[in-house]
Amino acid sequence: MPETESTRDSEVARPTASRRDPKWLRTRLAEWLPQAVGGPATVRHLEVPSANGMSSETLVLDADWDGDVHQLVVRVAPLPESDPVFPAYDLDRQFRIIEHLSATTDTALPQLYWSEPDPAALGAPFFVMGRVEGLVPPDVMPYTFGSWLTEADDAQRALLTGKTLETLAMIHAADVPDNVLDPPSPGETPLQAHVRRLRDFYRWTSAGRPGSPLIERGFRWVAEHLPDESTPVLTWGDARIGNIIYRDFVPVAVLDWEMAAYGPRELDVAWLIFLHRFFQDLTEMAGLPGLPTFLRRDDVVRTYERISGHELRDLDFYLTYAALIHAVVMFRIQCRAIHFGQAEQPAYTDDMIMHRATLESMLAGTYWEHIR
Repeated sequence: MPETESTRDSEVARPTASRRDPKWLRTRLAEWLPQAVGGPATVRHLEVPSANGMSSETLVLDADWDGDVHQLVVRVAPLPESDPVFPAYDLDRQFRIIEHLSATTDTALPQLYWSEPDPAALGAPFFVMGRVEGLVPPDVMPYTFGSWLTEADDAQRALLTGKTLETLAMIHAADVPDNVLDPPSPGETPLQAHVRRLRDFYRWTSAGRPGSPLIERGFRWVAEHLPDESTPVLTWGDARIGNIIYRDFVPVAVLDWEMAAYGPRELDVAWLIFLHRFFQDLTEMAGLPGLPTFLRRDDVVRTYERISGHELRDLDFYLTYAALIHAVVMFRIQCRAIHFGQAEQPAYTDDMIMHRATLESMLAGTYWEHIR
């Protein structure tokens, strides 16, 4: 496939390679594991996948104890010198959210083993979970450019959509865990707290460098259009199909809980719809068809409402807010790429936002006209 500006930007959006040496990691985990198991244990194999996550580092290993081979995944907080995407990483919080959902719902989740908040072993906190076999819709190249999803038929993609939305509705129906999610400040609603935290992230991202006028305009738009909120729930935060492992088009493991929050369910549904539109728009810009009938806004809304029994409100607001959240994340990733010499500082900082035109048209209220 020919390289396009959008696909090059997708490569830049990836973090730099792991700064932890795999041999060192294997040695350190081999020392730590017997303590966790409470007896003899051996690390047989360890690798650091080249397609690692956007933030925390993922390790894949096989280990022996109690006469069995255990296939494991370790999620490790990034080193400070790697210029992490986010200012803080609470992996123990993610572990406790997964633990809560595993105990109280039928959500498809990986088996949990241990959470290790002490950075002594690997230089940063980490947690260990079981490895789950299956397929994940890729981000790079995006699944819309040619993948197992584009090769599937409409019925298979419809099955994936329905089962994904069943999973999302199950998460939203769960009891909200105590002492895990950040509560709103006095006088704040959950949505207002969500916006405040996004502003704080943007201020951290833009400190000491030129900011984005488009993002700042987006925050003004959000402040002027805040809707009345639906009942707050546990939201996944990064609710997209690229964070799910599928087998036969059915979710078998929901991953990546670092953006989980207490807020309206519309946050998750809008994020799911928007992230597909983000990839679909990139694909169409490259002159390819992509998946125009997949995860369509009206279809997602209709299916989620039928499954959950809840009417979704103010989706125009939440979809625009999703585009703003993604703009702040993309701005941060581009700042990081510039820091590592993977990209050059553009003359106009708004050009650091890959979906600049989408956010501009959403703020103007015109984006969905050509989609519909």
